[in-house]
Amino acid sequence: MNKETIIDKLWVALFRIPVVKNYWARSYKPVLFDRVPWTKLKKPLAECKIALFTTGGIQLKTDKAFDLSDPHGDSSFRRIPHDVAPENLIIEHKYYDHRDADRDPNLILPFEILRDLQAEGLVGPSNQFHYSFMGHIEEPHLTTLIQKSAVKAAKEIKQQQVDIALLVPA
Repeated sequence: MNKETIIDKLWVALFRIPVVKNYWARSYKPVLFDRVPWTKLKKPLAECKIALFTTGGIQLKTDKAFDLSDPHGDSSFRRIPHDVAPENLIIEHKYYDHRDADRDPNLILPFEILRDLQAEGLVGPSNQFHYSFMGHIEEPHLTTLIQKSAVKAAKEIKQQQVDIALLVPA
């Protein structure tokens, strides 16, 4: 185990201590997006095409790994085929404890739950791809994420006529 991995594990363990976790939660200043447009559905939910988005750093095992060495994060994203098998996924993220999600990736990308809802006829089909970003992005990469990566993913789903994009934060 290298020094960086040991330090990462220590940070995760530190945040399990209630007083540390609570102090961080009180002092955390999230980025506020107060002008997000709300659009009503134009067709029944059972006919809407759906794409899932996660900030859990999940990806195909065959994909290029997210850059975990940059302390500011990685603003890129990965495409996850809608029909992916769980054993073909891996979580590449060092800023949260993903041991449970390693066992069940649906905790951060509920693709199998979505399939169950589709089989019951409750929701429409999945988009060809779901999308995975990393959480914990800081400047200068936050601007790149907002102005480039997120815009690219949004253009893709718009072109693919996605009706609903669900964000599943990790």
